[in-house]
Amino acid sequence: MRDSRGPRAIALNVGANSNLPGVRGPISPDGRFEYLPIPERQPTSEAVPTYADLDAHLSFEIPERFHDLPVHLDPAFAEYPFCSAYTYGDEHGVKAGPLSRLEPGDVLYFYATLGRHGDSETAADWVVPDWGAYLIGEFRVDRVVTGEAYESLGPEARERFATNAHVRRDPFDAKVLVAGDDDSTLYDRAVPLSEPTGGTDANELVTDLSNDSGRGPWWRRRLWFDADATDLLRAHVESHHTGR
Repeated sequence: MRDSRGPRAIALNVGANSNLPGVRGPISPDGRFEYLPIPERQPTSEAVPTYADLDAHLSFEIPERFHDLPVHLDPAFAEYPFCSAYTYGDEHGVKAGPLSRLEPGDVLYFYATLGRHGDSETAADWVVPDWGAYLIGEFRVDRVVTGEAYESLGPEARERFATNAHVRRDPFDAKVLVAGDDDSTLYDRAVPLSEPTGGTDANELVTDLSNDSGRGPWWRRRLWFDADATDLLRAHVESHHTGR
């Protein structure tokens, strides 16, 4: 039976990192950042944007050695270049299972490891000097569709997921697709999950509020939050953004 106290949340690690493609998305000293997707490593049914295409839309200058690589636009945020809706897909069963149990009203958070760029007299004291893990956006869950169910959707329902990277793969490979509602957002400023002392040092949002799979570095893992922890996390995110 579903917990009646309110929404639950899952937080997933996304975005470019030191392995793929070899550079992290940037965060400035005042907390503003750029979301940088990972490269697309699978065949696609149509041409997809490259890092060179993104470079023209972002304030961060993407290293030229990556320009020819296609990008994996997942999660897709409606306000992000070349995207039209809030969608996320996953081909891994270990994540697809928990994601498929999300319901409308739940929250899907996304976090990324970001590298600090530049100097500023208005630096925020929570921005890690080198790199850190930060929440970068959220979906207020509107609809969850299994990969099998997606295959039977009509054209109008499919159109919502049209710019998602897994829909563009050939063959389509998502085991689950999540659509966010109009209250979903890519943040203007990141929300730290790391302590200012270093990227590997988790703060209280991770240590006190979340549960996780317990395998590998915490900043790569799936984090989940029960209803009470979700309420506290949402309040913290709102306070962080309104109090800056």
